[in-house]
Amino acid sequence: MRILDGRTSDKPVHEEGKAIVHGDEDTGTALRRGLKERHMTMISVGGVIGTGLFLGTASSLSYGGPLGLLLGYTFIGSICLCVMVSVGEMISLLPLAGGHIRLAERFVDPAFSFAMGWNCWYSWTVPELAAAATLFEYWDLGVNNAVWITMCLVVAIGINFFGVGVYGEAEFMFASIKVITIVGLIVLGIVLDLGGGPNHDRIGFRYWKDPGPFVQYDGIPGAKGRFLGFFRVLTQAAFSFTGTEVVAITAAEAKNPRETIPKAIRSVYVRILLFYILGVFVIGLLVPSNQPLLNLDSNDASASPFVIAIEMAGIGVLPSIINAALITSAWSAACSDVYLSSRALYGLALSTNAPHVFTLTTRTTHIPYASLALTSLLSLLSYTATQASAGVVFTYFADMAATAGLLAWFCVGVTYVRFFEGLRVQRGMGVGGGPWCQPWAAWWAFYCALPLARSCTRTQFSGWQVFLRDEWSTSTFVTTYLPIILFPVLFGVAKVVRGTELVKPEEMDFKTGAIEGVDEGEAE
Repeated sequence: MRILDGRTSDKPVHEEGKAIVHGDEDTGTALRRGLKERHMTMISVGGVIGTGLFLGTASSLSYGGPLGLLLGYTFIGSICLCVMVSVGEMISLLPLAGGHIRLAERFVDPAFSFAMGWNCWYSWTVPELAAAATLFEYWDLGVNNAVWITMCLVVAIGINFFGVGVYGEAEFMFASIKVITIVGLIVLGIVLDLGGGPNHDRIGFRYWKDPGPFVQYDGIPGAKGRFLGFFRVLTQAAFSFTGTEVVAITAAEAKNPRETIPKAIRSVYVRILLFYILGVFVIGLLVPSNQPLLNLDSNDASASPFVIAIEMAGIGVLPSIINAALITSAWSAACSDVYLSSRALYGLALSTNAPHVFTLTTRTTHIPYASLALTSLLSLLSYTATQASAGVVFTYFADMAATAGLLAWFCVGVTYVRFFEGLRVQRGMGVGGGPWCQPWAAWWAFYCALPLARSCTRTQFSGWQVFLRDEWSTSTFVTTYLPIILFPVLFGVAKVVRGTELVKPEEMDFKTGAIEGVDEGEAE
């Protein structure tokens, strides 16, 4: 059956040999499958490498120290890997518009999908635009942040309005620049650490000894202070990894998702191990945790630990070049966020969890213009960065996005456990018949359940620092805990109003929209 305006028809949802999927071309609600294999690979590897790694690691290093930074990113990275592998198995079988949001409707509860979808929608819209303004402040050009935000908005929204093919090409270019940048920074960092810079200062593990591997958070002595510093790192690490589920959303517009989705998911291993874990390790070697410039609240993009390390090594012009590359990175992530948010709203509308108007697409490029328009309006919140330091605003939005991202991972974990249970009941085995089945699927289902408890605990305590003595901040409390309060409210309202029930394993739909064939030569 085909999903049509929240109802169903007898036409198939997914036809491998055709470009139009998920909607009806006659009624103007259809998407086009225009993302090639190279697009999907680069979107997965570099599509969301953004400000979390380049800027957010600054505050993380000052909170947790080099070892706390490394452990925090490794811990969150393990959860991210689990989530992505689980998403990959589900979405390669059912590449639905709306991705994991629609999967939650199939395997958990429509009310659960409703709350999850709106949580994802608002969390993907603003942070990277505020970050771009932060990066422009580095040059102190005397230009109001509103100018930079407007420029970023026009590019990010414009690329998305030109169609998914243009978005794919733009992301391929942006992601290539980001991958080259981060690889170059890691190599440069290793060279500087070994004394290859102009000052020939061999750093080694100097800063792991003084000021030390951990930070005593807020001056709290002993193991408690070190643990709280590590715990504070987790929020920023979560923001850095948030958005890796972009592959699930793009699946509905990917050519030959049967092959491209598994390949894209496998590249997540490279991203986590090479870009994030190795990247934060190098940062911890090069910059001491007590470096004053690491404080985003009072400094501009010069707080990027990579820029700080380069300046400490006595290299003059390179920081400006790196900052320009970081602007490209933030710009790319902003484009991705607009795309993700608009497709999430489109998926919600297909499930009647949002007004029907948001299913409407253009006749030629098949973009969900109504969803994209509302998402663009929400992006105007980034102009709040013109009323205060862009770094402060970025921190607020990052905290909110991190909490919402952890809630999304929690939802993915619940969905996969239910998906696995449905396969077990309906097919009598622990792995499904999809194009990509995980080895040891039973263990993955068990391990995927662990992030549920970890994510719940992490979200509940994500803003704990405001409860410390003399640390209260109303803005931090609101931006951190708003998603935690909003999610159960949305779930409860949908549950009461629509009277939904938990989907029984024997009633789960594994056929509508499933991939049964491959169009050879479709992927490029």
